[in-house]
Amino acid sequence: MKKIGLLWKVIRRLHFDKILYVFLAWILIASAMILFTEPGITKFGDAIWFVFVASTSIGFGDFVTVTFIGRLLTVLSTLYEIVIAAMFSGVVVSYYLELVRRREDEILSGYLDKLEHLTELSPEELKQIEDKVREMR
Repeated sequence: MKKIGLLWKVIRRLHFDKILYVFLAWILIASAMILFTEPGITKFGDAIWFVFVASTSIGFGDFVTVTFIGRLLTVLSTLYEIVIAAMFSGVVVSYYLELVRRREDEILSGYLDKLEHLTELSPEELKQIEDKVREMR
């Protein structure tokens, strides 16, 4: 659960949450437009399904657009999803880098704590620190 919270922080820091909200709004708006312009799509749920399938580039073929506006909205939905997918990979990389940085910070703070109390450490603990420093080189 802690990692999901960190992922959400990364998403918010990169303002990707706003992009996701706009994408959801796009799906609803495009669905409404498809519903009113396409004769073969008569239910709002079917329109949402069509826009979702078109934006994920799956294209099952159960619904097809025949009007210019419908086809334009389909192309725009597909292009928008490609941009979203590309941006999401950047968010995942940023999340991973944040995890690595935090882990390094925790390790470093542990070492600094031990160095501050160097005179209080046992010979075994000093040997462990020495071995870890040699591994890092």
